Amino acid sequence: MKRSDKYEHKKKSYGAKFYVLLTLLAAAVFLTVHLIIGHYFNQTTAAKEDLGAKVVITLPNGKKVYTYENLLVEEDGKLLYKGERNTIDLTGGVVVYEDWKE
Repeated sequence: MKRSDKYEHKKKSYGAKFYVLLTLLAAAVFLTVHLIIGHYFNQTTAAKEDLGAKVVITLPNGKKVYTYENLLVEEDGKLLYKGERNTIDLTGGVVVYEDWKE
């Protein structure tokens, strides 16, 4: 009998560390997927604030701005669009209440 024949049918055994690491890895993957899916559903099901009626603002140069009524603010005689991150001066534009498609 050769030396290699002796180990030919022997099962390969893994140590306890391998199974602990495998369990920790599976738990980390499960937790990550759970957090990503939870974050996605929180964003899609969150209650949207009331933005008001849809309006179209035609600017003096002919361009049109499609927005909502509650995002428009009048300060110091100027018509301003106040969004989440920016403010745009729309002074001189004509506001028309019109239902536009999103």
